[in-house]
Amino acid sequence: DFSRNGMVLPEKTIHTLKGHNGAVLVVRYNDDGNYILSGGQDGTIRLWNSGSEKCIKIYRGHGKEVLDLVAQSDNSKLVSCGRDRVALLWDVATGRILRRFRGHDSSVNCLAMNPHESVVITGSTDKTIRIFDLRSRSFDAIQVLDDFRDSVSGLVANEREIIASSIDRTVRTYDIAAGCLRTDTIGVPVTSVSVSGDGNCVLATCLDSTLRLIDSTNGQLLNRYKGHINTTYRVEGALSTDDAHVACGSEDGKVLIWDLVQGTVVRRLEGHTNVSCTMCFHPSLSCNPPQMVTG
Repeated sequence: DFSRNGMVLPEKTIHTLKGHNGAVLVVRYNDDGNYILSGGQDGTIRLWNSGSEKCIKIYRGHGKEVLDLVAQSDNSKLVSCGRDRVALLWDVATGRILRRFRGHDSSVNCLAMNPHESVVITGSTDKTIRIFDLRSRSFDAIQVLDDFRDSVSGLVANEREIIASSIDRTVRTYDIAAGCLRTDTIGVPVTSVSVSGDGNCVLATCLDSTLRLIDSTNGQLLNRYKGHINTTYRVEGALSTDDAHVACGSEDGKVLIWDLVQGTVVRRLEGHTNVSCTMCFHPSLSCNPPQMVTG
């Protein structure tokens, strides 16, 4: 069962990664897909071998739940954030905390790095985005974006833009180079945001059990995806590595995959016994068997 570009979709559970005490709130592959990072309700981050069920290292330093993670492309450092109101820069090999990014007054829900990995961008329940310079020793943000009327729930950064979702029912796109902002009103709370590989589409996960695909240039609605349950919790959606499919967790524990263009459900994956709130596709199109990690 191939996608239009030849990517095979995952069909069944091949590994179960056990170790967190409580819910797993975020899962991410590293750049080449050889490793998986997970963050949990227990405040720990765990590094796994993606080809087995082996936990390689545990990182302890957050005082509350870990909500988002991103690893640098050379695998030397990772950044995490959580409900303890801070983001942390870690040395992957030693597990040492290198920097604490402070300034948010409430939970730090999401983060991103720009493609050059020179800045860390964080979004918070305090209704702000903060931008920190990784090349500086300062703990303070170099810029604060405070246009939101409710929690910032998701972040994506590319060469010139920061795209953010919010519980205030919007997706905001900041053109950093031009210094302008576009606000797309979705009409329902948005819990996560992701961008297609070609940058043309934005996927918004919404609290009316619907994912919306939006044109990144003008905010026009391109498609809707339904069939999962998402009315209460922050649940992530994701675009497949080849941009041919959309996936999302569900409050009944299932993971659904839709054809991007047709909008039809092509997979229902089972395995979780509670809310499936986070996911990530393997970054390689040639991964065999095809993989995605969910939590």
